Amino acid sequence: MTTIQQSGRDASRWLSSYYFLRAGVSVGWVAASFTIGRTVPPAAAALLVAYPAWDAVANVIDARRNGGFIANPSQVLNAAASTFVAVAVAVALGWGLHAVLSVFGVWAILSGLLQLATAVRRWQAGAQWAMALSGAQSALAGTHFIVKANGAATPEITDIAPYAAFGAFYFLVSAVWLTVARVRRGATERTA
Repeated sequence: MTTIQQSGRDASRWLSSYYFLRAGVSVGWVAASFTIGRTVPPAAAALLVAYPAWDAVANVIDARRNGGFIANPSQVLNAAASTFVAVAVAVALGWGLHAVLSVFGVWAILSGLLQLATAVRRWQAGAQWAMALSGAQSALAGTHFIVKANGAATPEITDIAPYAAFGAFYFLVSAVWLTVARVRRGATERTA
């Protein structure tokens, strides 16, 4: 596979664009889960499978753009886990939403810890504090999902939507942070 190495400025531009994309997809997923996902069970099923599948694709794209798979082991593991989870969610749908929420819980814990590791590894790129917080919160949300999955109340897709919404928020914060920092650097360089 081809990898793309980037300069610091290009890497910052890529990360901000990537984070804006991740935020936008998450916002779209949340909106779809509260509208069509609540009323059309096949759409909810498709959305539940699509969420980890998109995460897998996004991690592969980002790893390739930032030095390749060998340089990004936490993202490679995250992509593999997300791919496995997309399949596991499809299977769990046959057992019911309690099983789906359990799968999401395990995935949220694992992917959160891997996201935290990625944020620590690329700390110098900037705005990674938000990604670290997102990873830590994902792990906590996963624990909540597992507890809720073992409860009596029937879970719904909207139980996962706040998790995706917080992810969108953290991606947006990082994207804006990187964009503002890049604009400020550019202004400083022009006046120097």
